[in-house]
Amino acid sequence: MNSDNSPSRNQIVVGNLVVPPEANFAIVAGRTNAFIVDRLIEGSLDALRRHGALEEKIKLVRVPGSWEIPVVCSRLASSKKFDAVIAVSAVIRGGTPHFEYIAAEVTKGLAAITLATGIPVCFGVLTTDTLEQAVDRAGAKSGNKGFDAAMAAIEMVSLMRELSNQGL
Repeated sequence: MNSDNSPSRNQIVVGNLVVPPEANFAIVAGRTNAFIVDRLIEGSLDALRRHGALEEKIKLVRVPGSWEIPVVCSRLASSKKFDAVIAVSAVIRGGTPHFEYIAAEVTKGLAAITLATGIPVCFGVLTTDTLEQAVDRAGAKSGNKGFDAAMAAIEMVSLMRELSNQGL
C-alpha cells in the first residue's frame, strides 16, 4: 500500500475493452417484446463487433421470454464453450404482480449462474415501468443497455484472463 492507503499500481487488476480473437460470446434473448429486444441484440452485436469479436465466435440464442433466459444461460455457461454470456430481454410492468416475480427471479437466476460457473453472465434485461422507458433504454435517450451489457462482457473476459494470468 502507498502511504495514502491506496493500492500501488501493480496491485490493481483491471480488464480492458479489446476482445481476444479466441473469445467466444453467447447472447441469450427473449422473444417477448421483440421490438425492444431486437434493439438490445443489435446493441450487443454492435459492441462486440466494434471491439474485435469475430462473427463466428458469437452465438445468438432466442428463447420464448425472460423466464426461460436463466436455464439457457446456465446451459451455455456450464458448457465452458463461452467466455461470457450476455442476457437481453425486456420485462415491462403491467397491471398484475407478474412483473415483480419475473424480474426478481431472472435477476437472481443470472447472478446464481455467474457464481456457480465462474463465467460472466452480463445483465441486459430491461425491467421498466413503461414501454416508453424500455424504448429509451433500447437505443433512444438512455443509450442501449444491450450495448452496455456487451461492453461489460468484453471487460469481464479480459479481467478473468488477467486474474488467471496472475494465478488468481
